[in-house]
Amino acid sequence: MHRIAASPEVLRWARERAGLSLADLQGNFPKLADWEAETRKPTMNQLERFARATRVPFGFLFLLEPPEMPLPFADFRRVENQRRQGVSPELMDTIHLMRRRQAWLREEQMEAGVAPLACVGSAKLADDPAATGRHMRQVLGLKDGWTGLASTWTAAVGKLRSTIEGVGIMAVINGIVGNNTGRKLDMKEFRGFALSDPYAPLIFVNGADAKSAQMFTLAHELAHLWLGDVGEGLSGFQGLEPDGGDVERFCDQAAAEFLVPAVEIRDAWQDGADPGTAFENLARCFKVSPVVIGRRAMDLDLMEPERFFSFYHEYTQREYQEKQPKTGGGDFYNNQNTRVGRLLASQVIRAAKEGRIGFKEAYDLTGLNGGTFQQYARKLGIMLP
Repeated sequence: MHRIAASPEVLRWARERAGLSLADLQGNFPKLADWEAETRKPTMNQLERFARATRVPFGFLFLLEPPEMPLPFADFRRVENQRRQGVSPELMDTIHLMRRRQAWLREEQMEAGVAPLACVGSAKLADDPAATGRHMRQVLGLKDGWTGLASTWTAAVGKLRSTIEGVGIMAVINGIVGNNTGRKLDMKEFRGFALSDPYAPLIFVNGADAKSAQMFTLAHELAHLWLGDVGEGLSGFQGLEPDGGDVERFCDQAAAEFLVPAVEIRDAWQDGADPGTAFENLARCFKVSPVVIGRRAMDLDLMEPERFFSFYHEYTQREYQEKQPKTGGGDFYNNQNTRVGRLLASQVIRAAKEGRIGFKEAYDLTGLNGGTFQQYARKLGIMLP
């Protein structure tokens, strides 16, 4: 039986990149530790199965050292969020899927003569981020106090996401790769990303995060689009800690004004109140996390930094210990509104109905097949032959 002298560094890289330990793979690859120690060699068949298990191209396992697999855009994540082993297969596959969707919609919009969105790239880092936040609300047509009208965080996130799509920006929220519930996205790896394009701008939010955090990420990534090409990239942040570079700071501040306008929080603020209670109450009003409220209050000199950071560290420790929300639940077809989005799905379905694209391409773009594609089309009010 022919055995392959695979590089132990490459094998270890593939395993760690997939977020897997030796114990995770022990059942299917009992000799993996020996392969990595170079005391045994795998067969060709074993290597092929290992490539599938770790989601790396088979040819990579014949390299002498781990390959460089950089992100296709800027990495704005703060140092503590970066994975030493690189970008996970789940994140990379998600990015590639979103870029394919963006490329298709861009071509569709241009062929239809749709005007480019003036808001994309309309801001500069030298601008006042608060003014940018107010402009974002103006473009979306959101009035003062709009978050208070939503009964829950889920309703507020849904309202904001659909409003963003209403102006021509794809807004996707998903905690898994496509519709594959076996491939979850890691909140610790990233919170969201923005793909800038005047014809088909796209925001992606990690749906593994809490709804209150998703709210902030939506606004944060929207600010990235306002910066245009300068803002295109991957975000990962813990609450609103300082740092993160000029782009992240700008987007943090723009998002804060967008969601929690200075004039509104000043009116609602009560001096001397217990920080935890005050932050929780205002968080429910503005539909953001208590950390966003606390950081906003500190930035507006409504409270001392020491009080905020004391609360921040206590809150994040408690949040870390709590079980993260599950993803992938709920009605399958309602989930497609956030995983695919009506903006893209409706155009793909109509293009397939009119014969401008094949159904196979439509299935690839939406992640839906056959009966599920037909049923979702009906949910959107489009009847297919």
